[in-house]
Amino acid sequence: MAGEDCVRKRQSGSATTYKTPENEEMQRRPESERSFQNSSNGRVDVDHVITRKMQLIAEAEQLKPAFMKEVDSHFTEFVNSLVAKSALLDSSSSASLFPASCSEKELHKAKTLRAPPEHGKFFTARRSLLDELFEVSHIRTIYHMFIALLIVFILSTLLVDFIDEGRLVLGFDLLVFVFGKFPVVFCTWLCMFCATVIVPYNLFVWWAQGYSSSSHRRIHSLFYGVLFMLFQTAGLGFGPTYIAITYALPPASRFIVILEQVRLVMKAHSFVRENVPRVLSSVKDKSSTVPIPRISQYLYFLFAPTLIYRDNYPRNPMIRWGYVATKFAQVLGSLFYAYYIFVRLCIPLFHNSSQETFNLRGLVLCIFNSILPGVLILFLVFFAFLHCWLNAFAEMLRFADRMFYKDWWNSTSYANYYRTWNVVVHDWLYYYAYRDFLWFFGKKFKAAAMLSVFTVSAAVHEYVLSICFGFFYPVLFFLFMCFGMVFNFILNDRRKGPIWNVIMWTSLFLGQGVIICLYSQEWYARQYCPMENPTFLDYLKPRSWSCHMKM
Repeated sequence: MAGEDCVRKRQSGSATTYKTPENEEMQRRPESERSFQNSSNGRVDVDHVITRKMQLIAEAEQLKPAFMKEVDSHFTEFVNSLVAKSALLDSSSSASLFPASCSEKELHKAKTLRAPPEHGKFFTARRSLLDELFEVSHIRTIYHMFIALLIVFILSTLLVDFIDEGRLVLGFDLLVFVFGKFPVVFCTWLCMFCATVIVPYNLFVWWAQGYSSSSHRRIHSLFYGVLFMLFQTAGLGFGPTYIAITYALPPASRFIVILEQVRLVMKAHSFVRENVPRVLSSVKDKSSTVPIPRISQYLYFLFAPTLIYRDNYPRNPMIRWGYVATKFAQVLGSLFYAYYIFVRLCIPLFHNSSQETFNLRGLVLCIFNSILPGVLILFLVFFAFLHCWLNAFAEMLRFADRMFYKDWWNSTSYANYYRTWNVVVHDWLYYYAYRDFLWFFGKKFKAAAMLSVFTVSAAVHEYVLSICFGFFYPVLFFLFMCFGMVFNFILNDRRKGPIWNVIMWTSLFLGQGVIICLYSQEWYARQYCPMENPTFLDYLKPRSWSCHMKM
């Protein structure tokens, strides 16, 4: 029987020999496709083959967008699922810190002892977006185009100076001026930094060590809280500002002092804000140990490129010193880039602006002529500080979370733009201004919380510009509180089409033109129309309005 079965299988196999996949495919093809494979006498119909090839290429091009869209959607879903799983693992790990014997009610009670921000910001190892994009040759070409534009600026400046002076003028008087009095700047920064290391940390340690044994805990906390607020306002607030004004520091030197002042104030607040609830929780649980961070952890936080305190951050295994040198070289290149933008595009435009009669046509032309330098300065500030400077310090500290910004250039709403332009500052405002406001007043006051965040951000920006330029001209505050608030509600997250990205960029270009135009006009008006005995109101009144009238 086995032999008969083998014979039958061989016979059936020989009967189906001609039903190969190729033959079946040939049978399934339409007659029109088989007819042109071979013409009479077995020769290939070349024209027909070429026509068919072009049809296949056209069909492939039609399928390509749909295929790429499908791949992109699946990839986005995959990444979102990974993020969700990581957040779930993080929450589960934090929940595992509590004893397994605790009931659900006790676990909820222990969690509610801590205010919202403690588990809000999740740090993980990730690269900066531009570092990933620069691996794509097309994006790297855009970077090369900006370098080529810098070379054109340099050649233009050298050629014009050679024609005017008959020789090459290689001086950088503008850079020397704006970064002048550097010893005063360094001494001021050193005093600020040392005070921030010593005062907030020791005040917190003394408060934490005496809180559990104090019989008047509210008075104890109020006393140290008042001392901390005095340090924040008088020590870090008034001191650096007084030095910047008294010593008449030039603009860039003032920017260094004031921005470091704001950074250290935000850092000290985050350190206290994150650690006080931990002490309160340990006292509530009658723990034998008080959770006080080490001074080394606090020092690392002061240098780390983040404004949210954690005892530990994800760290890279090694330091790439070549990467650090490249980033600092790019910062230096950006400074020279800004120098040539001001020399070639700004100074010739505004040098004689205060000597011309003010009219609406001149203002409109000034705004539109200021758009190009304004946008270039915006790009340079983003690239030099948010990408190069922060990545350089992150690399030296082996700080692994490099998400200092997101893809703000793809924003279709101002709400998304505010969240993605500067993630470092946005995180601080979100956890310590917005969420603390809702935690204190209730979640039904979301509009008031958002308004308070906008007000704080606008006031700080205007404070920095007022001190650094030496005059009060609330252009940025007006743009923030009026147009910024309106666009934040009109251009909200429900706007997803490409046209909204065009609208966002158009308004951003116009805003940069207004800022560069009005602040530059006011700067030169203060130079051309000085006052002998200015009063306090003279510092608040825009000089560019009256200077045009006098001329």
